[in-house]
Amino acid sequence: MNVVNVVPMSHSMPYPPADEPHVSVMAREVVRLLQPSGGVFLDVTLGAAGHSVALLEAGAASVIGLDRDPRALELARARLEPFGERALTRHSSFSKFGEVLELLGIDKVDGILADLGVSSMQLNEAHRGMSFRAEGPLDMRMDTTRGETAIELITRLDDDELTETIGRLGEERRARRVARCIRQELEAGKLATTLDLRRAVVRAVGPARINGVDPATKTFQALRMAVNRELFELEALLNLAAERIRPGGRFAVLSFHSLEDRMVKRAMQNPVWEPLSRKPLVAEEDELAENPRARSAKLRVARRAEGVP
Repeated sequence: MNVVNVVPMSHSMPYPPADEPHVSVMAREVVRLLQPSGGVFLDVTLGAAGHSVALLEAGAASVIGLDRDPRALELARARLEPFGERALTRHSSFSKFGEVLELLGIDKVDGILADLGVSSMQLNEAHRGMSFRAEGPLDMRMDTTRGETAIELITRLDDDELTETIGRLGEERRARRVARCIRQELEAGKLATTLDLRRAVVRAVGPARINGVDPATKTFQALRMAVNRELFELEALLNLAAERIRPGGRFAVLSFHSLEDRMVKRAMQNPVWEPLSRKPLVAEEDELAENPRARSAKLRVARRAEGVP
């Protein structure tokens, strides 16, 4: 996914300027645990290339970076230019990373990094429709060149499907009421922008914040995850990683959502993996002081077991 990951969108949280790249979360821990001394590494969520730069500077022989956001790739390529042929970039979702490796003639890599979620850059661009900080179309796609937009998804789903999406992906306990209010606004021709969507949610659940979080946060998160098929992408990545990491290689996943973390934890309980810590690592206080969005980050890293098919 991409890029600097963040906790769910909240008006109470500081945002960098739109032209400021996101700050890569837990880069020190990622480098320390992936141990990039030589070898080929795959960054399946390239974003602005912060983690890839850190891996290359720490001694990775090469890094292959994937992202499905064309704008992120443009920025990443400029940042990686000083590394020359040591850095390769491709426009691809991370569920397709096996196809990318095939085209490059690479069988196994020494490590894979996945930094899940949505970036500050994407949140700050109103036309992407991922945030209610400014009015924009209900798009929410990470790859703006293809796929269903949020408004198309809402229109296609029936009431039960919309309720299930908001309840499961957003963990919104008032999902049915939210879905009903969204549907009413849609049928009245009053659902076209991010602010329209936020107003529909507030009508359903009220304006009160919980722990400083805007009441529309969970619904926006759920719809974004559905539009971008984020859990499907993650499942595909987890299923393929063991086949493409050499024995002794390492797999690191940064997650920012409880559903994602549970999937990663379960996958790393497979005998092909040797987890490097019993619990997920979290950001240290000095990083949290500089980047509050790292607060919800959980990093799990496992080593590909030797002698296990």
